[in-house]
Amino acid sequence: MEVIIIGIVFGSVFGVFYLYFSTRNKERLALIEKGVDASIFMKGRQQTAPIWKVLILNFALLLMGIGVGVFIASLLDSLTTLNEDAVYPATIFFMAGLGLFFGFNMTKNLDKE
Repeated sequence: MEVIIIGIVFGSVFGVFYLYFSTRNKERLALIEKGVDASIFMKGRQQTAPIWKVLILNFALLLMGIGVGVFIASLLDSLTTLNEDAVYPATIFFMAGLGLFFGFNMTKNLDKE
């Protein structure tokens, strides 16, 4: 049963990407046949930061958020009577999300440069 579900998920993802790229290719070929300038394909794109910088920044902030989350959770566990099973996941996820939020804001600043 699991194999069928995995096959359906991968088939769906493949189908979406196939339709997207084949439709885009057909549209571009039709425009080229009509003699439209190729510069319209680059019209909506702006200069952005390279993707590797964005990935490294967000990954680093995610890992720092997880580390700080574990540290804060261990402090909360030892200094309070809160349930250990709830404190660790909640703090880790909260701090990881906070790290990704800061990464998003820093990525916007990279795009402005």
